[in-house]
Amino acid sequence: MSTLGPTSVIFDLDGTLVDSEPNYYEAGRQVLAQYGVPDYTWADHERYVGISTLETVGIWKREYGLAASVEEVFEAKNRRYLELARVSTRAYPEMRKFVELLATEDVPMAVASGSSPEAIEAILAGTGLDAFLPTVVSADEVERGKPAPDVFLEAARRLGATPADCVVLEDAAPGAAAAHAAGMRCIAIPYVTAQADAPEFATASLLLRGGQEEFTARDAYDWLARSAP
Repeated sequence: MSTLGPTSVIFDLDGTLVDSEPNYYEAGRQVLAQYGVPDYTWADHERYVGISTLETVGIWKREYGLAASVEEVFEAKNRRYLELARVSTRAYPEMRKFVELLATEDVPMAVASGSSPEAIEAILAGTGLDAFLPTVVSADEVERGKPAPDVFLEAARRLGATPADCVVLEDAAPGAAAAHAAGMRCIAIPYVTAQADAPEFATASLLLRGGQEEFTARDAYDWLARSAP
């Protein structure tokens, strides 16, 4: 057992471990333009931070009246996203340090993401984080995506951890809600800092209102040590 006792750490991927949102936005912008929606903005994209690609595309179909099926648009967006993700995804430096620090302490870790298994694999391999994070759960593998707790509960199951011993790192309100619903503590690092007052973030055990600029590996580790069960 690690020096943090029975604590296990579960990471969201997009916007938490890596800055993938620019790639998601660009993939979405290009695909929507292809289907006749030419004016998709970053502000539009921010509405979908934290929910799965499949759910996002379902909303697009309704809101934009897309003639193509959800499946067709979903596959087109995933293809374009993977092309971008393989060549230009950046891991947040302090998050990388945090993962490496936890690894030296033998803390069990997992990734639980709304992204597809293929996208998760591509990003973790491209950033080298796959060496530290072999346990991965995609929302595609469970019944419900965030804000339902399913991905986090499945990650805990695969780690052999009880939910009460798990700490989730999340950047989005639906993820913070999912962690709370799973009975897990949460370190919330809002990707969109203007959303830090969202009620879902109020359930977090630790809220870093300044987002990634406020996060450091050492401070996060010290907080884990102080709050370990």
